[in-house]
Amino acid sequence: GYDFSSDDPVRYLAGLVAAEGLPPEFFGLLTAVRMRTLCILQYDFLTVFVTAGVEPAPAEGPGTINIIVRSEEGMTDGALCESIIVATGAKTRALHAAGYACTGTPTDAVIAACDREAPIAHRYAGPLTAVGSRLSEAAEFGVAEALKRHEGKIRTHAPSFFIFSRYGGDHWVLWDPAACPYYPCHMPGQACDFCYCPFYPCGDPALGAMVPRSTGGVVWSCEHCTLLHDPDTAAYLKRYPEASLAEVKQFRKKKSC
Repeated sequence: GYDFSSDDPVRYLAGLVAAEGLPPEFFGLLTAVRMRTLCILQYDFLTVFVTAGVEPAPAEGPGTINIIVRSEEGMTDGALCESIIVATGAKTRALHAAGYACTGTPTDAVIAACDREAPIAHRYAGPLTAVGSRLSEAAEFGVAEALKRHEGKIRTHAPSFFIFSRYGGDHWVLWDPAACPYYPCHMPGQACDFCYCPFYPCGDPALGAMVPRSTGGVVWSCEHCTLLHDPDTAAYLKRYPEASLAEVKQFRKKKSC
């Protein structure tokens, strides 16, 4: 809440993590912004989380702009540092477009992370790279949408999940499980908790394949994969979010026996 006060925020966060039964290695950000205004954006191998509030915001009160960037593909430390710069620049553009004559608030933070077990696929993350171009667009769009929710221009009761779609032209899609025009896209009775697979693109030939892209080149397709659309398997990954793809596959294999 807005009256939060702690002499040891690290210990406070550690207590929250322990209470949730999560692994002891973690990072955490504090904010007065309501989590129902959180925006989660999936752009290929990148997932970006944004909460945004700039005083004064009459609908939700004071806030901070926090951005978390996670890459499923391996990145060098230099690329991770560059991604923080790119996200900060995108935040500034979103603020200026919204009419704010500032670059952020005094308590803003950006965290960049990647799968350390994945092979290094990105040595750089400048604005013209595969990482930077995606991150720049996701962060700018995410900050703008999060601000609208914090300011009360868009009312929500839960976080918003956006997916970058190339169907019918490049654009962001707000995923709504209650009104999804593609349901069921994989199988009858499917679970939609992981509409955009956290393992994408996994490269596992048992789950998908590279196919020609309509705009040229190739893209990983998991059109026929049902792994995380199986309700029990989806529930397992929600319970153990640190589980690897191999572990999730093994769970479903045992379940099917």
